[in-house]
Amino acid sequence: MTTCNSRAAWGNLLRRLHFYVGLFVGPFIFIAALSGTLYVATPQLENSLYHHALFSDTQGQARPLAEQIAVAEQVTGGELRLQAVRPGLTTGETTRVMYVDPALKASENRAIFIDPVSLEVRGDMTVYGTSGILPLRQTIDYLHQSLLLGDVGRLYSELAASWMWIAALGGIALWFSTRPKRRINNRFQNRRRVHVSLGWVLLTGMLLFSATGLTWSQWAGGNVDKLRAEMGWLTPQVNTQLHGPAGVTDPHAEHHGHPMTMPMSQMKPDLTLFDGVLHAANTAGIDATKLEIRPAKSGTQAWTVTEIDRSWPTQVDAVAVDPGTLTVLDHTRFADYPLMAKLTRWGVDFHMGVLFGLPNQLVLIAFGIGLCVMIVWGYRMWWMRRPKQTATDPASTLVQTWLMLPVWGRMLSLVISVLLGLAMPVMGCSLVLFVMADWLRWRSATKLSLAESIK
Repeated sequence: MTTCNSRAAWGNLLRRLHFYVGLFVGPFIFIAALSGTLYVATPQLENSLYHHALFSDTQGQARPLAEQIAVAEQVTGGELRLQAVRPGLTTGETTRVMYVDPALKASENRAIFIDPVSLEVRGDMTVYGTSGILPLRQTIDYLHQSLLLGDVGRLYSELAASWMWIAALGGIALWFSTRPKRRINNRFQNRRRVHVSLGWVLLTGMLLFSATGLTWSQWAGGNVDKLRAEMGWLTPQVNTQLHGPAGVTDPHAEHHGHPMTMPMSQMKPDLTLFDGVLHAANTAGIDATKLEIRPAKSGTQAWTVTEIDRSWPTQVDAVAVDPGTLTVLDHTRFADYPLMAKLTRWGVDFHMGVLFGLPNQLVLIAFGIGLCVMIVWGYRMWWMRRPKQTATDPASTLVQTWLMLPVWGRMLSLVISVLLGLAMPVMGCSLVLFVMADWLRWRSATKLSLAESIK
């Protein structure tokens, strides 16, 4: 067996793994970066496209919420369950009345947009998730998370998120171990410097988006949720039971594809309570201009009023209000969240481009474009230096480079691979496929080489 020193063996293994991640996972990371860039770049376009539904020029005093909701009830025929109401508290904004529609997908609601002054129906469309995005960004979001293929398609985004941090750290490690002692001016080294420079610039973003992307994923995300629950990092939720313990909520629920609702109840809320519940919440300190009121789903539950302004400074306080007495039963404050729950909230909102508004969008657009360029540049480097015929050098295969490691290195890498594979099953399965394909390719090339040498 060909031998080499430990450092060279690790370098060969890392180089081959980095090559496979770039070659096979690179396209998925590219699609995720491109679609994510489109998502964060389109809020202003969405506001313009749906301006009639979102805004109104009518001047005057806003009518009671009960009257606004009654108009929406007429539109739906009173056959759908009222899910939530987002009052138009800022001058010029419409009120959004949202209903659970069995014809829609999970986490989708039918929204009726009402002018709070004139009671004119300004729009009727589908909104998605706790962020309430409209059809344009909803389509882009489905493309970003699942390639418009549903749960099966979500494997692509999990694959990208699982490998991106490994590709980023592996690339930096390769640079440290293989950088020339002195500056060399040739075409390949110049192209390599561009790729490495982009890697350094984008490193923090790749790690952040890989981590936040994994929390949204289908398989690894479940393991992350279990860890957060064990460590007490879940986001506190107001106690909506008139008698009982409070629970926790998941800020990624809309991307998991699971609605944050309980089974539908036939109980119709008393529309006259909305104004009283809102007043009770305001008195308790719920003062953001973006709020969501959710009526109780049964007679044993309280109503909730939640701040939904996720920009900086974050306003996501919530209260539970007893509909019978209009008293506040429970109150959660963002200031009291555990540190990890705050970091999760901020990480999710930064990932979605809403934490710092326009500057957040511009940073993410630059990151997305830079990542796409780096991936394309990596493919160009490979294409310019690709071998003219299949190589039989053992150093060019994962299996052989792994066997060249010292015993302790093989055991360490195997344990790490198994642990990461259990934590991120999609990454683990893809690694097995990498090894199988690599070994079969090398075996085929070796047999061809032997046959030619015999001739």
